[in-house]
Amino acid sequence: MNSIKYITLFILLLFISSLKAQDTLRTLSAQEVMEIVKRFHPVAKQADIFIEKAKTEVTIAKGMFDPVLQNEMAQKTFDGNDYYYYNRPELSIPTWFGVEVFAGLEYLSGNRTDPVETKGETSYFGISIPLAKNLFMDKRRAALQSAKIFREASSIEKKNMLNNLLLEAMTSYWNWVRQYQIYKILADAVSVNEKRVELVKIGYELGDRPAIDTTEALAQLQNFEMLKSQALLDFQNTALELSVYLWTADTKPYNLPVDIIPNDDLKFLNVTAIPKLDSLLETAMQNHPELVIYNYKLNVLGIEKKLKFQELLPKINLKYNQLGKGYDVLKTATIPLFENNFQYGLSLGIPLRLSQGRGDYRKAKLKITETQLQLDQKRLEVETKIKRYYNELFALKKQIALQELTYKNYQTLLRGEEIRYQAGESSLFLINARENKMLEALQKLQELKAKYYKTEIVLQWSAGILIR
Repeated sequence: MNSIKYITLFILLLFISSLKAQDTLRTLSAQEVMEIVKRFHPVAKQADIFIEKAKTEVTIAKGMFDPVLQNEMAQKTFDGNDYYYYNRPELSIPTWFGVEVFAGLEYLSGNRTDPVETKGETSYFGISIPLAKNLFMDKRRAALQSAKIFREASSIEKKNMLNNLLLEAMTSYWNWVRQYQIYKILADAVSVNEKRVELVKIGYELGDRPAIDTTEALAQLQNFEMLKSQALLDFQNTALELSVYLWTADTKPYNLPVDIIPNDDLKFLNVTAIPKLDSLLETAMQNHPELVIYNYKLNVLGIEKKLKFQELLPKINLKYNQLGKGYDVLKTATIPLFENNFQYGLSLGIPLRLSQGRGDYRKAKLKITETQLQLDQKRLEVETKIKRYYNELFALKKQIALQELTYKNYQTLLRGEEIRYQAGESSLFLINARENKMLEALQKLQELKAKYYKTEIVLQWSAGILIR
């Protein structure tokens, strides 16, 4: 009767202390870790900077199409002679189609000016048109188109950076969860064996149990205490590894306090349904960041190919100026073309062998072929990874189901051995052996579950859908 009182009191004290411990603990879930990493990790912020840099490249490229206001002035006097005084402000406006429009004012005076120049105040309105080379593509348009593509690609590059970052962070998280579960199993085992030691001591004092049972119970307790100590060390180390990915809003590293534990309890987590393989492959082929980036690279190389093709064309430029007396540019622009007060020029040039043009154009085509081959190789690598991790995930799901049955069987064997022990038909040694097997099975089950969720993360990473 006295032994029953001791047992009841001891269990009640353990239950109360457990509740108090739970009240002081805080938790951290997988979703919370992902949000913290995406919002505050330096690599995530670097990805945002990468996008902003791509936007500035577009602004720089647009600068080549900015209107230009310039002024040219010259004057010469020598030995008392006024040779000339020349002043010409001009506004030029480059357009998207390679045509450049310009207008300006001109003043010329002096005793020794070029006879082909017009003295006094004049104005002009003109246009410069490439008729062959640079008509459909030139360096300015190529630079702007490429910058816009890189700006779009920067968001894909950000997804790729976050996809890789989250893989590392979530792998560390599930390692942390696994070690906590192992520590928790061993901590529970220590609590159970502490109670068992007390009960065996009470039984020995009452004459119900032999003295050797106290030694057997104490040895089992000491073994679990040693394992618990190592598990706690491993849990603390995995917490440090996870802390590498946890940062505050003001970009300061955050170390996990000892009173924070995983919110995800592997005991109560059931393996989720595995997505269809065909769906994963289709999604990856269309949206995987590494594959999409190759499409952008091919688009840029296509622009480069068009630009290099211009080197195969003759350089034919037409320049026309409509001239007028005085500084009234608007009136000058309304004079009929090629009728009066005009100036035009036509320039023509082409390399006879086109060696550089042919070489650059062939090199551009080879780059496209090379990149396409790289894309095909990358598609195969992505497909292989998805199939590999899919098979691993499917196998783990089966292993978890089998391990759960194994764990339940060891639980049944332990309960049966305890009943036999109470009836005097077994020994504490056999109970300890059954308990060790049960705890090994439980620990293996938790490790398989943690591996399952890690593999699920890797599968999502391989399909490029870890970051959405």
